[in-house]
Amino acid sequence: MNKKESNKASVRAMPELLAPAGNFEKMVTAIHYGADAVYMGGKQFSLRAKAGNFSDEKMAEAVKYAHDHGVKVYITINILAHNRDFAGLDNYLRKLQKAAVDGLIISDPGILRRARKCVPEIPVHLSTQANVTNAEAAEFWFEQGVSRLNLARELSLEEIQEVRAKVNGELEIFVHGALCISYSGRCMLSNYMTGRDANQGACAHPCRYSYKLIEEKRPGEYFPVEEDERGTYIFNSKDLCLLEGLPELIASGADSLKIEGRMKSIFYVGGVTRIYRAALDYLRDLPEDAWKNPADIFLPATFSEEIAKTGTRGTSENFFRKAPGSSEMLYTSSRVDMDVEPVAVIRQEGDVPLVETRNVLETGNQVEYMLSGIDCVPCTVIRMETEKGEEISRANPGNRVFLHTEPVLYQGRLNGIIRRKKGT
Repeated sequence: MNKKESNKASVRAMPELLAPAGNFEKMVTAIHYGADAVYMGGKQFSLRAKAGNFSDEKMAEAVKYAHDHGVKVYITINILAHNRDFAGLDNYLRKLQKAAVDGLIISDPGILRRARKCVPEIPVHLSTQANVTNAEAAEFWFEQGVSRLNLARELSLEEIQEVRAKVNGELEIFVHGALCISYSGRCMLSNYMTGRDANQGACAHPCRYSYKLIEEKRPGEYFPVEEDERGTYIFNSKDLCLLEGLPELIASGADSLKIEGRMKSIFYVGGVTRIYRAALDYLRDLPEDAWKNPADIFLPATFSEEIAKTGTRGTSENFFRKAPGSSEMLYTSSRVDMDVEPVAVIRQEGDVPLVETRNVLETGNQVEYMLSGIDCVPCTVIRMETEKGEEISRANPGNRVFLHTEPVLYQGRLNGIIRRKKGT
């Protein structure tokens, strides 16, 4: 395990924390809450075509913003390409080079070949879509000029450790976010049911639908599809969460820990990034003796309590400890109802911050400001004023208001998120 020197003592070097940036605001939020790097897509070639994504001009602006904050930017060019997809690819790659992006996330060998010829100076990170599940495959891709591999989500900790022991290149591991019922996202349900190609970035997520059965000779009669009477969401997997496995992943030599969620809200992106950042900082500062047996290192309960407030479908360790079973599925609904919701984002700092509301906010509401660490600051809204100085008792989503709280929210920082428990 590598170490790095600080002014006080020798501290353990942590993996890079890589967060999703579906649009500019999500990128800013991820950076605010501690991402070391972000990944984003352009208007073409990306597997999240329905995310906000970035125009060429906005991407250049985003890269500059990230670099000004000491954060790296990786660009997804991770579709499984057809012949038609290569039109304009070289020109796009050169624009990315001009923007000074820090890496390209690629899964298709043809796109990789073009990138290595056209912009050999930009490092290539192999997408999880390439399904690397063994050390021989890892060596193959490193021989093709790839500098980092995002290993398949289907690997156990033991298999990750085996790959790490046999290769020298960088390894990236997904630690949090949505899981596909198909092998590393190779599902064809979307293609068949909606005509939207999942491997071209247009997945309609039919795995999250509720299903019923109809019998050929009984038209119009719908029968629920149930498993042990638990529900009809038979394809709906819980979300990946390897928070409790971080010590072992760090000890195994993972170079980057990746959070899924380019199509998720800023509350999700900020909340999850914040928790993993705080967890890595906590683990970094443990005494060296604690690392003699990483499996015996446990995070304080606050971390799991906080992650439960940001999830959408419950959590699963997927293949990390053992092959997943029925307990890793959410049969009863498409997502878990959350009792915490975002209400505002700080747009101007101060004892009376200017906030942009995301849900209805009223005087008397009890709210919490999400600090960059694991803690939150509770306070009560006692007064609100518009930017014109008009006092109001209710702010609707999208309003910008000056927020008076008790106690005064002097800890609030630009782009920080304010949340509340529903009903308060």
